[in-house]
Amino acid sequence: MMHTEMVVMATRAKIRKALSSFAHNTLTSSSGYSCSNGGSDRFRGGPFGGFRRSFSASTAAPLESEGVDSRLLGLKDYEEYRRALCGGITHKALLVDAVGTLVVPSQPMAQIYRQIGEKYGVEYSEDEILKRYRIAYEQPWGRSRLRYVNDGRPFWQYIVSSSTGCSDCQYFEELYNYYTTEKAWHICDPDAENVFQSLRNAGVKLAVVSNFDTRLRPLLRALNCGHWFDVVAVSAEVAAEKPNPTIFLKACELLGVKPEDAVHVGDDRRNDIWGARDAGCDAWLWGCDVHSFKEVAQRIGVQV
Repeated sequence: MMHTEMVVMATRAKIRKALSSFAHNTLTSSSGYSCSNGGSDRFRGGPFGGFRRSFSASTAAPLESEGVDSRLLGLKDYEEYRRALCGGITHKALLVDAVGTLVVPSQPMAQIYRQIGEKYGVEYSEDEILKRYRIAYEQPWGRSRLRYVNDGRPFWQYIVSSSTGCSDCQYFEELYNYYTTEKAWHICDPDAENVFQSLRNAGVKLAVVSNFDTRLRPLLRALNCGHWFDVVAVSAEVAAEKPNPTIFLKACELLGVKPEDAVHVGDDRRNDIWGARDAGCDAWLWGCDVHSFKEVAQRIGVQV
């Protein structure tokens, strides 16, 4: 018998045992259903201001499904299982969040809003701008089910005016254009280019999956990193924002891989981790599960 078949059969035996124990504990427990974040069932905010009930897809999945949840196995067993399925690597595709994972602002947002806004009469302190920004950003966006439609100008005009108290069109345009340039952003991990090249050389497909408007593509080009990726899935183009699984499914479709063969890395537990898992992908939380792209590559099974 081939080694790969032995690994898969042994791992499936562990899955059966884990599922049996998991099902027994679920039925005898009064804590409720299993959620996609590993906790008890709860109502949580949906991507468009509503509420939805979310359950773990792995709980209802057939036993013979290839979408095995790593939480039912030890990490080492799960990664060995994945490598047996994917020819030595754990995943055939890597999906990467943009803001907060791939790129980060070069200066604090409130500082830029204040600096550029001074000549337009903005008087709020940076602390006040940040406070008002957070309040505005968390409010339901009533004009559309999506915040970022096309270039996102109406949404960002609302955010800027709410944050600073200034509705001057010239101020908004200067600020809006600033965030399309390489001055405003930098690559989070200085080793990213080498790591992504190693992943591609190993046959791993790469995609950016981001809640962003149509400025993302020119921004990635300005940062000279757009060519690192096979696919860029932007919410303004896909018409779906994380944590909606649609954007992850679209990225996988464009890459030509099944969701269960992809892993997503992002810094937001709700948008990135819950969203990707609801789509059937694996997901690693940036800054918690992984801290660098080199670590991501190593977990996939690619040496840099």
